Amino acid sequence: MVSTDLIPLIAVVGPTGAGKTEIAVWLAEQRNGEIVSADSMQVYRGMDIGSATPSAAELMKAPHHLIDCVDPDTAWTAMDYQVAAQSAIRDIHRRGRQAILAGGTGLYVSSILFDLDFSAVPAATVRRQELEQLARETGRQALHDRLAKLDPAAAARIHPNNIKKIIRAIEVCETTGKAFPEFLPEEKFNPAYRAAVIGLTWDREELYRRIEQRVDRMVADGLAEEVRSLEKYNLDDGCPALQGIGYKEYIEYFRKGGDEESCIAAIKQHSRNFAKRQLTWFRRYPQIRWFNRSELSGKELRQAVLEYVDRRLERK
Repeated sequence: MVSTDLIPLIAVVGPTGAGKTEIAVWLAEQRNGEIVSADSMQVYRGMDIGSATPSAAELMKAPHHLIDCVDPDTAWTAMDYQVAAQSAIRDIHRRGRQAILAGGTGLYVSSILFDLDFSAVPAATVRRQELEQLARETGRQALHDRLAKLDPAAAARIHPNNIKKIIRAIEVCETTGKAFPEFLPEEKFNPAYRAAVIGLTWDREELYRRIEQRVDRMVADGLAEEVRSLEKYNLDDGCPALQGIGYKEYIEYFRKGGDEESCIAAIKQHSRNFAKRQLTWFRRYPQIRWFNRSELSGKELRQAVLEYVDRRLERK
């Protein structure tokens, strides 16, 4: 029997290009909901195009939280996100509305759905989790490049594919050099919530087509100009805000030259790679109910999702 004291929570997760925002907004309309973003780039102001921040029309259809809440030069950790998101979810529930967690940043989603206590471990181990997430989002080479700037000698010794050693070397550079214990929490479902977790995806070819179309739309909407606008912050190359796909490729293009077509092609390739890593992250959780959008019409998907949500959240 599930306690009625638990906070009912809907989560919509999956790879980039799966249509998470569309379904989350629709669910919010159907169930008097408010959306809590679980996207590590959408928290930053002035980065709406590259992070695929919900459109003005979507923002009008449902209240959104944790979007455009900090400047790109502000330090923002997974623990900061967890505290802010949990507060938002409690407030939404207290006001009698349905909280909907929506996004594709695996560590952010896991910090809410699972009982991860970042405050119980040294800060450096939280940083390790963030570096691992960064490697998943931007690729191993980007993390190796960061190490090369911090410690060229260590980078020369460590192969770009040895992600664990790269992360350990970065930790040494960013801390006193003390060896920190591994942060390996047992991932138990968060006892505060009664959750319905929806995973969205498409057949691979269709997902990749959608990703490439989305990149084309971002470019047409002014992604290059948006990246240029970040120059006013004088951000360091290692700033997390600049590691987002679309931003790091354009920054390299601006600095090194070349042709924009190659830059856009790199964004598409990195976005496809990111989608693979997201699917790997989420598919390890049996609590997620997956829906392949290639196999369902729009009406069938909505009906199936709503039936699943109501069955999970009304269970006593």
